[in-house]
Amino acid sequence: MVEERKPRTLQELLDSVPNIVDYLYANRKGSVARDAVQRQPPPHVLPEYTNWRDEQRAWRETVALYDQSFHMTTSILRGPDALRLVSYLAVNSFRTFGPGRARHFLAVSPQGYYIGDGILYCLTPDELFLVGRAAGHNWVQFHAETGGWDVTYERDEIFTQNPTGRRTVYRFQVEGPNAFALLEHLTGAPVPETRFFHIVTLRIAGHEVWALRHTMAGGPGFELFGPWDEGPAVKQAIIEAGHRFGLRQVGSLAYFTTAFELGWIPRPLPAIYTGEELRPFREWLPATANEATWALGGSFASPNVEDYYLTPWELGYGHLVQFDHDFIGRAALERMANQRHRVKVSLVWDPDDVAHVVRSYMDTDQLPAKYIEFPLSTYATWQYDAVLDDQKRIIGISTYVGFSWNERAMVSLAVLDPEYAVPGTRVTVLWGEPDGGARSRPWLEPHRQVEIRATVAPVPLSEYARAHLAAARRGR
Repeated sequence: MVEERKPRTLQELLDSVPNIVDYLYANRKGSVARDAVQRQPPPHVLPEYTNWRDEQRAWRETVALYDQSFHMTTSILRGPDALRLVSYLAVNSFRTFGPGRARHFLAVSPQGYYIGDGILYCLTPDELFLVGRAAGHNWVQFHAETGGWDVTYERDEIFTQNPTGRRTVYRFQVEGPNAFALLEHLTGAPVPETRFFHIVTLRIAGHEVWALRHTMAGGPGFELFGPWDEGPAVKQAIIEAGHRFGLRQVGSLAYFTTAFELGWIPRPLPAIYTGEELRPFREWLPATANEATWALGGSFASPNVEDYYLTPWELGYGHLVQFDHDFIGRAALERMANQRHRVKVSLVWDPDDVAHVVRSYMDTDQLPAKYIEFPLSTYATWQYDAVLDDQKRIIGISTYVGFSWNERAMVSLAVLDPEYAVPGTRVTVLWGEPDGGARSRPWLEPHRQVEIRATVAPVPLSEYARAHLAAARRGR
C-alpha cells in the first residue's frame, strides 16, 4: 500500500483541498490563554502578575511594563540592497528613512491587498530589522532569497520556536502617564524630545539602550531594546525603580488586549491564496507555515477566500501608501486610491446583549451562545464576524474583540461600509458560527448564533489615546 504524500508547500495544499476557506476553518482554534502562554511563555512572562484588569489600568493610570522579547519574529537584512528591497516590497515612502528611524512597514499583493506588516528599524546603514508576525517575514524572506538582491537574510524566530533557546535582542515597552518620569529617574536626565517612530539612546543600569518612541495602547511611552544578554539587568532596574511610579508588569492575557484601545487590527488574513503572480511564493512557502496552519473563524461565511482580503484603507493604513517609488501592488493601489473604501471603526457592544450571551451558558433548555472568553474573546487567528444593518444585510466585518476594563466595555475593531462608520451609528454583530460551529469542530463547542447590538465609536476608542497620539506625532 502506497502512503499518500502530504503537501509540502502551500501551493500543493491548495491543489489538494476542495476549498481553502473550509480548510482554514477546520484548523485548531479556541483557547486564547493557550495561545498567549505559547507566545509569551512562563516563567519569562506570566499570564497575570496582579490580574489583567489591574494591568490594563496601569497603561492608562500609572505605568505599564510589557516584555515583548519572546513573541515576535525578527528578520535582519544586511547589505547594500537592504533598503532597496524593502522599498520594493512596501507601500511606505523611505525618502526620510535612515539610522535612528523606524517605519510601520506594510506589504501588499500585486492586486493591492494586505500581505503583512511590522515595525522596520534602522540603526546603522545597510542593516534593517523587521519585527512582527510571521506572514510579513515570509514575504520578505522569499524575495530576499529569490530576487537577486545583494542582501543577506537572517531570521530570529519567536522564543518557543527558536532552536538557539534565546533571541538576539530584548524588547521592553514602558507606557502610561508616569512612563517619562520613570525613564528620567532611571537615566538621571530629561527624556529627549522625540517624534513618533524616532529612535534615541538612553543609559539604564550601565547599559546603552535604544529607545523607540512608540505606543501599544495609545499612551506615552518608549520601546526599549538592546543585546539579549543585557536584558535581565535592564528589566530588573525598570522594575525596582518602577515601584514609586505605580508600575505594573503586564502579563500575556492583558498584553494582547492593548490593540482595542489603540485601534490596531493585528491579524488580517494575508492575501496570498489566489493569483498566478503569487504562485512562485506559494510554491516556496512550506505547508507547515502559519499561513497554512492558523485558523479562520467567525460568523462571516463566504466560500471565496478573496472576500476575506483587506486593503490598506480598510485597515486604516491609507496614510502609509505613498506613490513616490515603485513597489509591488502600486498599480493596483493607484486604481483603488480614489474609490469608495470601507472604514475601520471601534464597536462598543451592548452590555445587556453581552450579559444575555453569558446567561445562555446556564440555560439548559436550549443550545448556548458561543462562549465569550475574557479579556480577549478572539478565538481564531483570523476572526471575521459579520456586521449587519437593521435590514440584516452584511455591511462589514468585526475582527479583534475583547474586554477593556479602562472603558468598562466589550469592544471590537471592525471594517464597515462608509455610510455606517459614523460614531453613534447602531449596528449588529452576529456572534457565533453557522451550523453551530460545525466547520470548526472539535475546536469549538456546539452553539447557536446570536445578534449583539453595538455602537460605532472612533479609532482609537479613547480620547486619552487620541490626544496622546496627536501630541506624539508633534514630538511631545
